[in-house]
Amino acid sequence: MLPSACSMRHRTLTFCPALWASIPCPRAELRLDLVLASGQSFRWREQSPAHWSGVLAGQVWTLTQTEEQLHCTVYRGDDGWLSRPTLEELEAVRKYFQLDVSLAQLYGHWGAVDSHFQEVARKFQGVRVLCQDPIECLFSFICSSNNNIARITGMVERLCQALGPRLVQLDGVTYHGFPSLQALAGPEVEARLRKLGLGYRAHYVSASARAILEERGGPAWLQQLREAPYEEAHRALCTLPGVGAKVADCICLMALDKPQAVPVDVHVWQIAQRDYSWHPSTSWAKGPSPQANKELGNFFRCLWGPYAGWAQAVLFCADLHQPCHAQEPPAKLRKRSKEPGMQVGAWTKKLPK
Repeated sequence: MLPSACSMRHRTLTFCPALWASIPCPRAELRLDLVLASGQSFRWREQSPAHWSGVLAGQVWTLTQTEEQLHCTVYRGDDGWLSRPTLEELEAVRKYFQLDVSLAQLYGHWGAVDSHFQEVARKFQGVRVLCQDPIECLFSFICSSNNNIARITGMVERLCQALGPRLVQLDGVTYHGFPSLQALAGPEVEARLRKLGLGYRAHYVSASARAILEERGGPAWLQQLREAPYEEAHRALCTLPGVGAKVADCICLMALDKPQAVPVDVHVWQIAQRDYSWHPSTSWAKGPSPQANKELGNFFRCLWGPYAGWAQAVLFCADLHQPCHAQEPPAKLRKRSKEPGMQVGAWTKKLPK
């Protein structure tokens, strides 16, 4: 296939192979189907079988894998040059998947200290945590409050279409980058986002964007939280409108290099009680709350160590794939979880229609 014929279509590995590059990466270190559809990022679609297309580092990519290789192709815009990804572009993919972290070593450690994890891990190899852009991660998870993966994905997509820069069109699908803080802080943004179906979350999106720009010094404030201790970064994020303890933990884990952060929603709460016989020290705490979340996070950090958030991601992914558990959380738990972004949110099951 001539490269010129590949410019406006989603590629597959057998279609225009000259435009693909590969990174050594066995499936045990990364499973695209488990990681990209588990509610960490909401920008990826399986456009062809086992081929995932989405936006990464401001560019549109398609990713697929074989047993030992991660294969990548990049679309550089309608007028961009056609060539395989450069080494610099591939490095962005490596950083996004944090491929410098050995899952084999982590799984080995977790299995040695946790027999339940060892049992689950047999069927769920290759689950790792993404390293996302802090702005995209923050506002995506603000949209996650009281929500499920399918609806969050739709909200984030409409947000990008309305306010993000246009990148490229493939097979009639137009891809957009994530909006800037300035775009999210505009005077008419809240009303516009409400019309796009974000509901009350529209206020939190625009208010947090304004707060970061006007009160905290702009994007550099978020970036510098990467270097801050976990507890400090968590407290700082919780000062933003619409960011509670669980959403702050999601951002710490997936965008701010805090692998010890353990996001707790009702599903993680249920995993802890069902599979670990964990109960909060305060008998009245029947569901997630800031104090109970911290206590549960400490429980898992003591069990799994400094990458506790990664271990939790494996168990959450496994729970996500259990049909008998893919249902709306009990009403009593929902009612007790009053904090913004607490109930279902970040890593959320795809609820039946």
